[in-house]
Amino acid sequence: MTLDGHDPAPAWFDVSSPDAARARRFYQDLFGWTVHVLDDTYALVAAADGGEPAGGIGQDGPGSPYTGIVVYFRVADVDEALARAEALGGKRRLDPRPLPGQGRMAVFDDPDGNPVGLLGA
Repeated sequence: MTLDGHDPAPAWFDVSSPDAARARRFYQDLFGWTVHVLDDTYALVAAADGGEPAGGIGQDGPGSPYTGIVVYFRVADVDEALARAEALGGKRRLDPRPLPGQGRMAVFDDPDGNPVGLLGA
């Protein structure tokens, strides 16, 4: 358990690509994921059985906070977890922002430069 009582298991992932359509096809063909395209910039993906979305594939570009794969972890308080990450040597990459119907999110780089996402209130 984390300091805030949440299980540290991954809660979501994002793949950000300079060619989101290509990335969607690649992962769909590789894993058999069900892909629900929301618009030209983002799609939700779920297991082949079409269950609940587990992640997304997005278009990177100017202003994108990262390219590549980012794993998000659920926390009780995004601001608190982000502050703790920074105190431990992490660097804020994406300030906390609301996610409609999902709470809030933020992204930081760990001390090695790997982007890590936070989901919570």
